[in-house]
This record gives sequence, C-alpha cells and structure tokens, in this order.
Amino acid sequence: MALLLPFLLLSLLEGLLRLFGYGHDLRLFVEDPQQKGFLVMNQYTSEKYFSETENATIGNFEPFQQHKAEGTFRIFVLGESTTIGYPYMHNGSFHRWLQYRLMHTFPDKEFEIINLALTAVNTYTVADFAKQLGTYSPDAVLIYTGHNEYYGALGVGSTGGLAHNPTLIHLLIKLREFRLVQLLNATINGIRKAVSGQKIDLRENLMKRMAADQQIVYGSATYQAGIDQFKANLDDLCRQLSEQHIPVLISNLVSNEKDLKPFISSPGNGPTSAQAQYQQANEAYATGKFAEAKKKYVQAKELDRLRFRAPEAMNQHIREVAARYPGITLVDTKRTFETHSPHGILGQETLLEHVHPNLFGYALLSDAFYEALKTSRLLPNDRTRELSLAELRQRMPITAVDSLKGVYEMMILKEGWPFNVPMPPEEKRPKTVEEQLAGALVVKQISWPDAMNQLMNAYLTQKNFGKALQVAEAQLLEYPYNPVFYDQAAKLCLGLNASEQAITYLKKAFRLEASFERAQPLFITLLKLDRPAEALPYLQYAATHNPSGFSLNELQAFVQQLIAVKNQFAKDTTNVNLSNQLAAGYLKFANATAATKYVDKSLRLDGHNAIALQLKQQIQAIKK
Repeated sequence: MALLLPFLLLSLLEGLLRLFGYGHDLRLFVEDPQQKGFLVMNQYTSEKYFSETENATIGNFEPFQQHKAEGTFRIFVLGESTTIGYPYMHNGSFHRWLQYRLMHTFPDKEFEIINLALTAVNTYTVADFAKQLGTYSPDAVLIYTGHNEYYGALGVGSTGGLAHNPTLIHLLIKLREFRLVQLLNATINGIRKAVSGQKIDLRENLMKRMAADQQIVYGSATYQAGIDQFKANLDDLCRQLSEQHIPVLISNLVSNEKDLKPFISSPGNGPTSAQAQYQQANEAYATGKFAEAKKKYVQAKELDRLRFRAPEAMNQHIREVAARYPGITLVDTKRTFETHSPHGILGQETLLEHVHPNLFGYALLSDAFYEALKTSRLLPNDRTRELSLAELRQRMPITAVDSLKGVYEMMILKEGWPFNVPMPPEEKRPKTVEEQLAGALVVKQISWPDAMNQLMNAYLTQKNFGKALQVAEAQLLEYPYNPVFYDQAAKLCLGLNASEQAITYLKKAFRLEASFERAQPLFITLLKLDRPAEALPYLQYAATHNPSGFSLNELQAFVQQLIAVKNQFAKDTTNVNLSNQLAAGYLKFANATAATKYVDKSLRLDGHNAIALQLKQQIQAIKK
C-alpha cells in the first residue's frame, strides 16, 4: 500500500485536473464539431512535441469519416512545412494537386486525402503520428520529411532539444499527454522565464525562434546526432507501418542548390568553406561546366553550418529504408525536379527559397507521388480520362488570391533572419480586388472562406464565369463534404459548356446528398452526351422524387428504348437504319448535339441516304 500510495495520489491529481478542464487533450484526432460522424486533426496535438507551447503549430482541419465508407480510398499525408504547402497553404499544397487530379481521373471513385503535416516539426512528430494511423483504415501513407531534422521540435539543434537522448524524448512525448505533466511543464517554464526575464518574442519568425545551435559543422557530433535521429525515427515509422501492411510512399528531399548562397560558412576559402564551394560552383556554371557546378553546389549546401537544408545522407537513408521494408515505395521527387531544372541543377525555377517549392514545384511534387501511386498499383487501372501534368497545371484551381498570398508571405519571410532581404518598395497604384484580399489574408484581417466568398461575388459581378468557376473548385477542394460547392461548380461548368466537369461535380454532389435538383441536370447532360445507360438511374430517381408531379414515364421509356438500339448498333456499326433511329430518337426530345453525331455517322456510311438528309435538315432548323 505504501508503494502504491504515490501512484494513487498522482492518479487522483490527474483526474482532478481533467475534471476541472486544465490542459488539453492531445490525441491526434477528435470529433469534428461541424459534422457528426467525422474526425479532424486535434488543434492541440502538436503541444506534445514543443517545449514552449507558444511555438506549437496548428495544421489543417480536413474531416474524414469516422467509419470509412465502402470503396473509399483513404490517404494520410505526413510531413513538415513543405508538406502542408507553405507559403500558399490550401490548394497550393501538393496533396490538393493530387486530390484534384484523382477526382478528375477517377470521377466515380471516392478519395479521402487527409494532410497531417505541421510546420516546425521533424521525424519525432511524423513517426509518432504514423504509429497512431493503423486504427483509421489508411490505404496509403504519403511522407515528405527531413529538412527540419535539426531545428524542428525536439531536434538536436533546436531550442527544445533534450541533448541527444532519443529514449528520453520518446518518454517525454508520451508523458506530455498527462495533464499533470502539462502543469509541471507550464510551472517550470513560468519560473524559468520569471528568473531569467526572457520571454519568447513572437515577433521573430519561427525559424529564428526554433534554431538554438546556429552553427552545426559538417561531420560533427551534433551533425551526426541529427542523422542518427532521422534514421532511427524513419526506421521505426516504416517498420511499424510495414508490419501493419499499410502501403507507404516516402519521398526523397529537394532543396535549392543554385540560387541560394550558404547561410553560414566557415571562415577562409579552404575546402571546408561553404561560400568558397558555392563561388566555385557559380564559376563552373558560368563557363558551361554543369556537372562540376552541380557537384560544387551540393557540396556548398552540405557544408552550410545553418542546417535548414537536409544533408544528402538523409536522402541516402530514405533510399535504404524504402528498399529494406515490404510495402515501402521510394518517391523520387529529386529526379522529377532535376528533370524540370536547367542542367539538372535545382534553383528558382522550382523553389522559392531554401526548401519550399513554388507552384510549379508543388505540381511536380504531386506528380512524383501520383506516378509512385501508379507504380505501386494502388490506383485503378482504368485511366481513360487521365489528367496529364500539363492539363493539371492548366486547370488546377489556385486563385490569384492564393498565389499572391504566397508571394506576400515569402516577402515577409525573406525580410527576416536568416535571409535579411529588404522588402521591395510598394507600388503607387490602386490595388486589385485580388491584391486587397491577399494582403488582408496575410495579416489575418480576414479568413480564407470569407476571402473566397468576396472573390466569388466580385467575379460574378464582372460576369467572369471562368474565374468564378476557379473559386468554386477551390472551395470544393477545401470542403469536400459540402455538396453546395459541387452544385455551384457544376452550374458554372454547364454555363461554360464544360460538360464532363459538370457531370463529375453533379455526381459527387448527388452521392453526398441525393436530390431531384441534382438528378435532373445529371440525366439531361448525360443524354446530351449520348450516355443513356449512365443517365437512366438518375432519370429513375428524378421520376420518383419529382416535386412538380410532372410525369417522366415517356422519357424513361424512350431512354430504355435508346439503350436497346445503342446496344444493337454497337454490334452492327454499319447499320444506317439503326443510326437513323438513334438520331430520330434524340431529335424527338430536341437533343440536336446527340442527333448530329448519328446523322453524321449515317451520311458517312451512305452520303445519299434520304432519311439521314431529312434528319440533318431538321437539326439545322432546330439550331436556327
């Protein structure tokens, strides 16, 4: 009893703290307060990893069904600031590019992509998150991590580092779930700040606040500790997911080689000087010695003492761990970036500063994961409507507001340490609506949903329906379980004669919430596109849920007959009579588009066919 008494007292104190609401529940997922039956990432979960809770970061709140629906392909995404899409966030992030591409390549399949990335964390956080995913039925886990290994939360060079003791760190992560430990941590930090008089200056950027050891020499004990930490966490992560038979796609890392000089270099011009290597690389590049330049640029990055770019040793270990465990696939993002960079040297063509991609770079990152999903045979084989990378870049709904917000965020970041690039002078001209909204977003005067609503209203007032569609698509990617945004996008698509896109969005909205208002434009559009078999289920639904009471029996009979004739014609494609029947049937309901398709087929088979010529005249009369 004497031995148990302290534990009983601690348990009692823990219970009282929870009862009175002290501290936070630090589970990875909590119930979504906006939607019953859905889970979202817990906004407090990151506090487990930050010694100073003022530095703790918040991720996305992307809901997913507590009980995964049959046929849904669920993907979790793990990583750091690049993985969450900094500085664009929202639809600039690579997982949203991937989500849009999958939605339009496989319009009849449901994909859930939940991004659990956080800024300023490293593999301690990523590995801890990964251990908790098994109970949530993932079909794949995508990982991009490594650049924050030294200065991310609990890193060997960070302000929250605990020497080089991984065992102690893992124990601390677990203990911080208890409210009593949260109380002790808050008390100790409060006393330390009161005694030292030092407080966290939130005006400093997070990079500076997190970087304690700003000079980590290549090959030093601290340098090696960072490598060892990365290896141990990554091995633990991949082993556990592999044992649970959860497919993992892990990417190697990219960073700016050519267009970013070293942050901190050793003195002198010797072989250990990052600045000297960088200068030699520039000279080699200028004289066309690109292979030598590449080697020197990489060496300059390796020797940079401020370790905001992952060492090549980490990419080597990513390759090794992908080969070691079953079900782990290497995503060769680096090769993808090199293929799209002049002479294979990474620079401003794909990257904004040291590690964060520009929008083209995020498109490439998504493409690398998409191709790896295909290689791993995790995606359906039917890709008849596959969106190419070029089409994806053209259609991806990243609004001007999101793009400008990224530009402004980058200006602010580069103005501070360690870049210290002066802000460009402000242009003396009236700001556009997009610039005003982006500026308000950056300084947090407006929320992203409000910015999108105002942008939508502005475009509709201007009758710029193409831009309005872009906003609607951006909103449906942000809120994939809200059918209203799919309705709005579908309506705009129909107005712009983008029928395939309209069908994709109408079907998605119908699956989320079936209604006559969604079934009607679906069967009408599908019939216009000569897809009666696909239209029939929606027509049948509309017939039984018609609020006006208007009979659709005649149309149902026609569609069923149309399907039968089409099936006959598929077996006998040279039968002009069948082709004419289909054209006449469509004309009966004034569907000139589908009728034209079959009249043209008839006339190709028999250019003088009297019935086909007569039908052609009827079509021309309708078009007038």
